[in-house]
Amino acid sequence: MKKDFYKYQTQTSPHPLALEISHAKGCYIYDTDGNAHLDFVAGVSACSLGHCHPKVTKAIKDQVDSYAHVMVYGEYIQKPAVDYTKLLASLLPAELQTTYLVNSGTEAIEGALKLARRATGRTEIIAAHKAYHGNTMGSLSVMGFEERKGAFRPLIPDVRFIHFNKELDLKQITTKTAAVILETIQGGAGFIEPTKNYLKKVRDKCTQVGTLLILDEIQPGFGRTGKLFAFEHYNCTPDILVIGKGMAGGMPVGAFVASNNLMLQLQDAPKLGHITTFGGNPVIAAASLATLKEITTSNLIPETLEKEALFKKYLQHKFIKEIRGKGLMLALIMKNSDIANHLILNAAKEKLILFWLLFEAKAVRISPPLTISNNEIIAGCEQIISILDTYES
Repeated sequence: MKKDFYKYQTQTSPHPLALEISHAKGCYIYDTDGNAHLDFVAGVSACSLGHCHPKVTKAIKDQVDSYAHVMVYGEYIQKPAVDYTKLLASLLPAELQTTYLVNSGTEAIEGALKLARRATGRTEIIAAHKAYHGNTMGSLSVMGFEERKGAFRPLIPDVRFIHFNKELDLKQITTKTAAVILETIQGGAGFIEPTKNYLKKVRDKCTQVGTLLILDEIQPGFGRTGKLFAFEHYNCTPDILVIGKGMAGGMPVGAFVASNNLMLQLQDAPKLGHITTFGGNPVIAAASLATLKEITTSNLIPETLEKEALFKKYLQHKFIKEIRGKGLMLALIMKNSDIANHLILNAAKEKLILFWLLFEAKAVRISPPLTISNNEIIAGCEQIISILDTYES
């Protein structure tokens, strides 16, 4: 199978980890030799409830037995999508009541950017240096990392960049700006949180000049930071909220959420202002609904902050300079990239799944399922410390 993997499936890097998967359950992924690998990554923050959560699995199977795809998005009334968007609206601020369901986070970013330009009649988009919002052409255009996007230029025009957490840069937001797009917590840059009321200051500036604020919660959303959405920590409600990853228990999904008045801009002039064949797919919507219900009716969200404290207690080592992030969106910042590589690659050999971040080479990702147990956390942390003890500088 490994030979066929390299021959028939496109690779995204020269050296994929190439673990051969048999099945997955809870916080473990099993290889074809029967070995259990403790998952500290959750499919890069996607498997909020772990693998094959029984409530999500049941919702998927029940929906498949009724119907799967029946029509392109927005034409037929399908109960899973209606129930999901209604529940989501009840959990969000009143300004965020209408949801457009799509297939991935990057497609949701595309829709949000289009909506901002359509609603404001402006073209300028302001994003942040070291931002990551996806890899389609629009999302790539607001990526703040030239090394990853230079080969694909020209990208969409009229995009400018500011520095995250730098208040002085906010003067660049003017009446020419359609939208400011920011990650609530910068992911690829190293899990960098906003400081000194930064997001509130961005919100105020956008309101002052009639600019829409788009917050990308694709990674920190759905309980990962100890709130349902990370913006709740920072006294800042966006005009457009972008979500994905942990939304559907590991199924492919994304969405953008705004006021009903804003979303009406996509209905006409032109009609089909944004369209998707499989967005709102009933099977995915059923998985999303089951996931959201479980996250919000259990103790998983408050327990996330308790688990953060546990990680920080047990991950004390001379090679770990700091631990960034919040809740179960954590990044170990090592002394150098060699130590980060040593840890990730040797952990893989010892059946502990860790991973890199996109732009910060010294970082090691820790974003396990929200369902991870305290004992699993401690066991994995002990492995990490043991591996770091073997590093020779």
